[in-house]
This record gives sequence, C-alpha cells and structure tokens, in this order.
Amino acid sequence: MELKLNKLNKFEGRKGPLLLVIMDGVGIGKEDEGNAIYKANTPKLDELMKMPLYTELKAHGPAVGLPSEDDMGNSEVGHNALGAGRVFAQGAKLVNLSLETKKLFEGETWKTAVKKGQDGGTVHFIGLLSDGNVHSHINHLYKFISKCAEENVNKVRVHVLLDGRDVGEKSALDYVKPLEEFLAKINSEKGVDYKIASGGGRMITTMDRYNADWSIVERGWKAHVLGEAREFGSASEAVQTYYDEDPKMTDQYMDSFVVAENGKPVGTIEDGDSVVLFNFRGDRAIEISKAFEDKDFTEFDRKRFPNIFYAGIMEYDGDLHIPNNYLVTPPDIDRTVCEYLCNEGVKSFAISETQKFGHVTYFWNGNRSGYINEDLELYVEIPSDKIPFDQAPKMKAVEITDKAIELLESGNFQFGRINYANGDMVGHTGMMDAAIESVEVVDNSLARLQKVVDKLGGIMIVTADHGNADEMFSVKNGVKSPKTSHTLNPVPFIIYDSKYNNEYEMAKVENPGLTNIAATLLNLLGFEKVEDYDASLIKLK
Repeated sequence: MELKLNKLNKFEGRKGPLLLVIMDGVGIGKEDEGNAIYKANTPKLDELMKMPLYTELKAHGPAVGLPSEDDMGNSEVGHNALGAGRVFAQGAKLVNLSLETKKLFEGETWKTAVKKGQDGGTVHFIGLLSDGNVHSHINHLYKFISKCAEENVNKVRVHVLLDGRDVGEKSALDYVKPLEEFLAKINSEKGVDYKIASGGGRMITTMDRYNADWSIVERGWKAHVLGEAREFGSASEAVQTYYDEDPKMTDQYMDSFVVAENGKPVGTIEDGDSVVLFNFRGDRAIEISKAFEDKDFTEFDRKRFPNIFYAGIMEYDGDLHIPNNYLVTPPDIDRTVCEYLCNEGVKSFAISETQKFGHVTYFWNGNRSGYINEDLELYVEIPSDKIPFDQAPKMKAVEITDKAIELLESGNFQFGRINYANGDMVGHTGMMDAAIESVEVVDNSLARLQKVVDKLGGIMIVTADHGNADEMFSVKNGVKSPKTSHTLNPVPFIIYDSKYNNEYEMAKVENPGLTNIAATLLNLLGFEKVEDYDASLIKLK
C-alpha cells in the first residue's frame, strides 16, 4: 500500500517548524494539595491553557486500547496511540482476548513451555505481582498456574517482582499472601510442587529499561537463576521482615530475596526448565530477556547459562525480535504518522533522555526499532542520570530544551517531537516537593521553546501521554499516603500557533483522545487526514 498524503486546499501549514512537546505524566487533576502541577509555579502552562486552541484528551482505558475506563494509561500505549492515529488493542486487553479465546494455550509457545514441566523440568514464571495492569496483571499468572496444574506439570516456581508503583507503595502482602495460599491449595488438591522461589522490588530487581542500570537485571539473575540473595522461609516473611527492619521501605525498592528450605533455595533455574516472563509491557522486559537468550551476553557475569526454553507473554521488540518466543502476538501497528511523513519527504527529529527515549522513537513508530528513514530523521538520546529522580528533579529537561532549540534553529526540520520525563519519573517517587520542582522546570522549558517558535514562525503543540504528578497522594480512612502510580485524569492539548489568523478552530470531537493527535499534526503540516485515522482536533474554517 502506498503511503500517500494529500495537501489541504485551505491551509498550507506554517513557514516555521511544528514542534510536539509531550509532558510525560502531566495530567489535569483536582486543584488540591495532592496535585503537584496545581501547586507548582507554572506561568507559561497556565497561560497556554487559557488560549482558545485548547482541549482535554483521554489518555487511559479504551481510548488507548486498554480494556476498561479503570485502566490507567502508560507511556508505552500512550506513545503508540500518538504515533498510530487510531486505537489498537494493547497490553492486558490483548492478553485477555488471547486467554478468552484460548488461543494462548493452543499456541506452540505455551505447549513447549509446559512440555518441559511434563518431562521432569520446572516451569518458572517471572513478573510483576500486582493488578496495576500497566506491566502485568496477577490474574494472568493465576490462569497460567491453574493451566499448568490442569496439564500435569508437577513443579512450578514463581519469581515475584514487587510493585509499589502502579499500586499502593506498601501493598506487596496483599498479593503475596493470597498467592501463597493459592499455591498451597493446588499442592494439596493436585499433589504437585508449586512455590514462590524468589523476588524483589521492581526498581531493584530485574526490571531495568533502556540499558539504564544493568545491575538491576544482574540482581534479578542472581535471585531467580542462581538462588543468590538473602534467604527467607517464605516470600511473605521476606516482605514483612524488610518492612520491620526499615519502616520507610516501599515495595518497589525492596531488596532481592530467595525462598529457601533447609538452607537450600527452592527454585533455581536449571537445564531443562522453561521460563515465562508474564509482564506484557515491553520496556522493562527486554533486558532480562536478553540475559536469558543471548549466548554472547556481556553486560554482567551470569556465572552459568542454563539450557532452558524462554518465552515472554508478548514480543517486546518487534524489529529485534525479543524474545524469540512469545505467547501473544503483538498488535500490528502499521502506517504510523511518521511513515507517512517520511514518504512525503518531511524531515523530523525526536529527542528525549534515556528514560523516555524509546517512547518517542520505538513506541511512537509502532513498536519498531531504528529509523524509518535515516536520511530524513534524527533521533537524539540525552543520557539520564543514574540517581533517584527525586534527588535531581530537573532530570535532563534543560539539555533536551537546548538540543531542541539547536535543531529548530538549524532550519533543517519541519517537524520535531520531544518528551520531558520529569512529571512521570519524579511523580513515581511520591515526593511532592521534588515533583513540584520537576513540573516547574518543564514550564520554564515551555517558555524557552515558545520564544523560538515565535521567532521561526512555527507551531508548538503541548500535551501529555498520561497523568501522574497530578495525584501525588491518596487518602484512605483518613490516612494520607503517597501515590506513585499513573492517574485516570485527562491530559491537556494546546496548540500555540505563532501566526494564527483564525484559519481553523478546535473541532467538536466526541470523546477525544491521544489517537486524535496524529491527524491534527498532519493538518497543521498542511496535509489531509489519513482516511482511517481518528478525527483531527481542528476544523478548517
């Protein structure tokens, strides 16, 4: 199919460039003391949100391909939606469909993993143990375990990664204890050997992303594969002990642990076993997948490399094909907006720091690694600092802005997109003062960018991929506790057009969401909407 764009008759776009600014984690919440964005000093954002070319967009649930309105959006599905221009079934929804139709259990990947268990090996499940529905869902794990019991797998081991980020920050026991009881019941009824074998907090164990800190993956390898970590009699004992020893301990930063009996780990990963990673989100699944699959792996000393069958619940990188085996086929996101723009010869750039670089490139391009057209695109990664984000809430916003201004002023690019990670990554820490500072540095960056857009006669769009810093704590039974997860709030959508002369206005789009942005970008660049893209947010007069 030829990717052809048609020119608009009434609007040619502007002489200057079109810049899309994604304020990661900046939603529109209640104007109260728990909203870091409301409490922050944001004169530029306040000014922009009062302009006529403004609306609010849905960034969660069905609007971004997730099952229900109760499902928080995230940066992955958000950037998929931004780049794709229409909704694709995502994450949990995709897995749910595969489970409902039983296609997952009928596939060769599942059959191969189970066969290892039927032939005397152990089936291992590794993943985030919560119902946050961002990286995983505990219900999927329960179904996998139940199916193993039904299919006569004698030995199953679960390696639990504690959340505390997409769910309550000290909620691990709400998931660990029921899982222990569930496994004990299966053991009693079926006469099998199913146990939790190891675990740790997600920011300490296994779930690194974008090659930011491989020591996190190494700790996971040691705990899950080698059985090397602090030993406890059970996972619940490990969690409670860590809580008791450090009352400030939260789940996502909990040290690795191993469950042992008689001084011996109960679930090391050995030759002849199978391992299934049940996280469906890709960014924090790729590195551990490489550790299990790459023969020439050099990121850390694995000590031993067991001969196993490894699979992810999904394919986490469609171009690099990571992992080699997966249970659910990923959404086929084709004809992204930048594929069309490249076909029309439009030059563009994408910039973010390490923490969100994959979002403005890989996820934006429909889960596709690398350039669409290296002659027309420039991707710039600003290395993130390897320190807790609340200790440096400015992150790399200044450097991102500097580079964006340099590229805009070069005159070489018609379209650019940047992501400021601050509102999301600092919001995840639960630290209010740091979140306020993080939002303020983004606001300062918007002011700097606006001046350049003015000078060049261009357009700046300001939006977000989901909320986070807009709800920094929750109140339950009168007790206030930090909230580190994303929110269900809408996000702002602002068009700042330096040469605006009433040529267009905001359109009346029913339930507008992130997928409506792609068509809007095309219109503002002087092109008609792609036929099956969701409606543009503007209407030409």
